[in-house]
Amino acid sequence: MSGTVLVLGAGVVGVSVALHLRRRGFDVLLVDRRPPGEGASFGNGGLIQREAVAPHPFPRALSELRRIAGNRQVDVAYHPLALPGYAAPLLRYWWHSAPERYRRTVVAYERLIATCLDEHRALAEAAGAMPLLRPVGWMRLYRRPEALEAAVAEAEALHRAYGVNYAALDTRGLATAEPHLLAERAGALHWTDPVSVSDPHALTLAYAGLFTAAGGRFVPGEATSLRRQGAGWQVATAEGPAEAAQVVVALGAAALEVTRPLGYAPPLFGKRGYHRHFALQGNAVLHRPVMDVESRFLLAPMRAGIRLTTGAEFARPDAPPTPVQLARAEPVARSLLPLAAPVEATPWIGVRPCMPDMLPVIGPMPGQPGAWCAFGHGHQGLTLGPTTGRLLAEMMAGEPAFVEPAPYGPERFARRRALAS
Repeated sequence: MSGTVLVLGAGVVGVSVALHLRRRGFDVLLVDRRPPGEGASFGNGGLIQREAVAPHPFPRALSELRRIAGNRQVDVAYHPLALPGYAAPLLRYWWHSAPERYRRTVVAYERLIATCLDEHRALAEAAGAMPLLRPVGWMRLYRRPEALEAAVAEAEALHRAYGVNYAALDTRGLATAEPHLLAERAGALHWTDPVSVSDPHALTLAYAGLFTAAGGRFVPGEATSLRRQGAGWQVATAEGPAEAAQVVVALGAAALEVTRPLGYAPPLFGKRGYHRHFALQGNAVLHRPVMDVESRFLLAPMRAGIRLTTGAEFARPDAPPTPVQLARAEPVARSLLPLAAPVEATPWIGVRPCMPDMLPVIGPMPGQPGAWCAFGHGHQGLTLGPTTGRLLAEMMAGEPAFVEPAPYGPERFARRRALAS
């Protein structure tokens, strides 16, 4: 069994890990309750965000905290009764967002983000999925000239430091680029490097197809049944117990359900998100994703229609869906773009796996030989799936890692607990 691996979780991260392991000769079984790509990988803005070198820190301005506390926003909403359960991870998030700590986070985060386009293209070309990748970037729309000017200054700083590219558009330039916008804006910041994915689910399925074509296997199964079996691991599947020498936990926000019984419980927390697709009226088109900065929602052209996405909702895991953010965003979105009827009867809901230090967890699980972690990517699971897959596979195969893995190591949380005790 020395070359056998169970990969638990068939989102874009798990599929990418499984594919890269199979390419290195491992006998890989991919296990999930649902078919590939039907979890959080199904619903997102569909962006491979090369510009996202600086993760969003915890807000520290009192005006921003007051805005969020009002609980009437599109980008952030919360269930009051759920907040006690988020107190510890959010306090850690605030701590890690202090300027000096945040600067160190950006350095580590940028090293992953810098690889995202090359790693996706390598897989998409092999999978025949390049038509799903549209190199059109995305835009942030501004109503006030002074806000646009500040955004351009920040973009220029990121360009100088990290090589991300952008273009600044005035009112006329924006109208030329997106002629079917209904509302006038002062202009836009166009991030030109990112790739827009027309169907994120289809992209994950294409990578999964590449994995199975290479001899890998997917089987439905219950990840929470994972247990030690001799020197290896066993999990219950639809085909009966499956065993392997090694296991990778790539379960996104559900990862703690498997790692906690094994003695590893990093401060992972989930943020719920929603989306809904809309048809467009007449011959209207949207050429690239656009974010209305003041209203804080994203409109992205997809195969299924125009996807309206919102930010984060903090709720108990078992709470029923409450898509109030979509309800708040839709009237403003209709004033910006000629949306027709919604495509789905009900909105999609998913959960983003977030870490308070804003870095994913990639590497060997502390105290559990043969167990590995690949989760905690926040809003960038799609962006960083292939990068994570390659990095972890190189570590497991004993190859030189193409990105220094130390900043993302799972032991960073185990070490802090040991120091605290």
